[in-house]
Amino acid sequence: MRVLFFCHSLLSDWNHGHAHFLRGIVTELSERGHDVHVYEPYEAWSLRNLLAEPRGPEALEAVKELYPRVTPHRYTLDTLDLESAVDGADLVIVHEWSTPELVQRLGELRAGGGRFRLLFHDTHHRSVTAPQELARYELKHYDGVLAFGEVIRQLYVARGWSHRAWTWHEAADTRAFRPLTFVVPQEDLVWSGNWGDEERTADLHEFLLGPVKALGLKARVHGVRYPDSARKALKDAGITYAGWLPNHEAPLAFARARVTVHVPRRPYVEALPGIPTIRVFEALACGIPLVSAPWWDAEGLFKPGRDFLVARTGEEMQRTLRMLLADEPLRRELATQGRRRVLARHTCTHRVDELLIICRELGLDTRAAQPLAQERVTA
Repeated sequence: MRVLFFCHSLLSDWNHGHAHFLRGIVTELSERGHDVHVYEPYEAWSLRNLLAEPRGPEALEAVKELYPRVTPHRYTLDTLDLESAVDGADLVIVHEWSTPELVQRLGELRAGGGRFRLLFHDTHHRSVTAPQELARYELKHYDGVLAFGEVIRQLYVARGWSHRAWTWHEAADTRAFRPLTFVVPQEDLVWSGNWGDEERTADLHEFLLGPVKALGLKARVHGVRYPDSARKALKDAGITYAGWLPNHEAPLAFARARVTVHVPRRPYVEALPGIPTIRVFEALACGIPLVSAPWWDAEGLFKPGRDFLVARTGEEMQRTLRMLLADEPLRRELATQGRRRVLARHTCTHRVDELLIICRELGLDTRAAQPLAQERVTA
């Protein structure tokens, strides 16, 4: 198949977790022999912010080397020849961070005789927290929606935004996210995440800063958009704030610590059950024991208590971390089981398999454009 992705950016993962998953999907499809093309806007804000980081240009070069099959066409919408871009395409996937104008123009090309199948890809909580923003997208000519959780899939159909939708969860790119067993842990705990828009400030204090301070742990935090008040709170808790972390360096950061935690944003806890963030998949793929603040695994993606531990309160998080850090066999067992779960169900390979099933439902011939490439991968 000839597959096109229109997304915000795959070159940059600065405050842009969707890039993690899509890099893996593009790579998997390409290595199976499909002809994959990525389009991202020339002025993507994520890339601008990445290049403003002290290590940004270096990280960008590393991404190009680590993901040689991810070679986006950078465009400006007013000069992009969209009709030529989609000519000969079998499948076009448009991420929901694309502009409403681009979404509409692609839909018009589909309605005007485009033989490709056209899917909208939603990986955010705006369908619940800002439905008026999603309502701006004209999807009537789209063949359906890929939603990264069942509750979002149902919303698209119930609200009439799309006549057809499939649940397509994110997953770990296990080419990049794997245990680095040669690294000796130097810290008790690492957390990678953005402070964001005050969606989880109280939860970060309860489930991360408070327990770390109470236990006197050696901890490191990576992320962006940390206001002065957040940096001060980290310092008061004895936590090292290490700033932005290129996502391809996350496996090393996980390997340097004994445990990590997951603190979901409020929308996912309160309104979007069943949707873990990409960090859960990636951490477990790297073989690090994980303790999570509460979230409802409504779709049974994992087995809480076996794949990771759950702490319902800050006090329980403190007790659980103390127990886990004192018990190396338990940490090893938890890490092994968590990684086993990801390898069995939640890799980009699994998600490409699911995508190809959807494509066949839409009447596409999903045979690879270059069959020999698939033979090389599976040999």
